[in-house]
Amino acid sequence: MDVEQYARVRETALRLLARREHSTLELRRKLLLREYPESLVDQVIAELAAEKLLSDERFAEEFVRSRREKGYGPRRIQAELYQHGIDPTVAESLLRAAEEDWQARALAQYRKRFGERAPRDPVERSKHYRFLLNRGFTSEQIRRVLDQLD
Repeated sequence: MDVEQYARVRETALRLLARREHSTLELRRKLLLREYPESLVDQVIAELAAEKLLSDERFAEEFVRSRREKGYGPRRIQAELYQHGIDPTVAESLLRAAEEDWQARALAQYRKRFGERAPRDPVERSKHYRFLLNRGFTSEQIRRVLDQLD
């Protein structure tokens, strides 16, 4: 093993983790993009995980909190977690734990975008529905919000 190169890989990984949490998959991709040897990258990642400096669960918790605060719904957050390589069962459990009231969050996003007024016609209702759907809320949550406004 090249000790110098190992030190560079570890230093780069620690520098990335110092800025923000990363998922294992995300950190691995970033290190491989820097053309470090795959074997060293895997070794460093395993060591960082063993030292609890790299944690998919911690990344996922922070990610869910951040995206929820930005007004995104559970389906979108779940899809983004999947893209970051987070185990679907971990994602689902975090979203269930964070499920303080997704409908209230959907209503808040609706009001932020459209104000207090209900959709005037089916075309406008469809537009409002699609907006909330794209934010990641479920059909049931959206229907409840729109019915609440009628």
